[in-house]
Amino acid sequence: MIRDARVLQDDFLPKEVVHRHAQMNRLAAALEPVVEGDKPQDAFLVGPSGAGKTCIARYSLDRLEERLLGVDTHYVDCWQHSNRFRVLYKVLEGVGTTYDIHRSTPHDEMLQRLEDLEDPYVVVLDEVDQLENRDVLRELYGIPQITTVLIANRTEDVLRTLDERLQSRLRSCETVRFDAYTNDELVSILADRVRWGLDPDCVTEAQLETIADAAAGNARDAIGILRSAARHAERSEADAITDELVERAIPEARAQIRQKNVERLTSHQRVLYSLICDAGEIAPGTLYDRYERAVDEPRTERTCRNYLSKLRRYNLVAASGEGRSRVYHPVE
Repeated sequence: MIRDARVLQDDFLPKEVVHRHAQMNRLAAALEPVVEGDKPQDAFLVGPSGAGKTCIARYSLDRLEERLLGVDTHYVDCWQHSNRFRVLYKVLEGVGTTYDIHRSTPHDEMLQRLEDLEDPYVVVLDEVDQLENRDVLRELYGIPQITTVLIANRTEDVLRTLDERLQSRLRSCETVRFDAYTNDELVSILADRVRWGLDPDCVTEAQLETIADAAAGNARDAIGILRSAARHAERSEADAITDELVERAIPEARAQIRQKNVERLTSHQRVLYSLICDAGEIAPGTLYDRYERAVDEPRTERTCRNYLSKLRRYNLVAASGEGRSRVYHPVE
């Protein structure tokens, strides 16, 4: 049944992006000056998870490299590479200058290598709100050849931890906003994946609508459900995906996505998540007290609030109540 499993993977990049033309055009316009030898404009992509931000950023980098030889591009996932050294290492990796970089390499030397770049360099920093030290943004902004495309769920998650100069720099860049996909848009996206990677007529439009409804605007979740259903159908040697397999795939795919998100958490986020799961329900003050006792170098309460916001947006925890009545609990 599965003819090309690649199209069902999270990181698959289609040859044509649908339902995001306005966002793609705005990002392309920000980067367009590099084609004429001018300085591109920094960009900031914001919106909910699974809304196409990463796809549009990576797609735009590919198109830019197709049009221009003298430009370097690179993608960095700041959730996986959140500290200052790792971010600079990954940025240097994009221009092939990490062969002799080690943990002991002076920070200034790494920056100097970037300052010595001659060609324009466009760097995507995904999940930028995960950076442990935002000073690295200031350092990258100070390098003339580097243009950044930042990705986050919400603008304020990034701005509120920056100094005034960096806030002003971010506010002046091209901000491209993404909304969650509609059900019709998700059905269209899923139909393309079926056409590219599965046997014809193996899934009905009604089943795609069920998947889209369950995904609630999140394309990553929708594709995950389709992938799970297709795998079950193939293992059972069925000719088509049944309604029963779709219903079975929905909670299974959600559990897999949740597990992937848990595995991506930083050590401090994982401690907070574990404490919430252990308690079942816990007030913010009590949670922070237990967190302080559980780690050697606790982050500030403000930073922990940012972590909790991240856990909520990735549907790992939920909050109820306001003010002193607020409590956190795990999402089952």
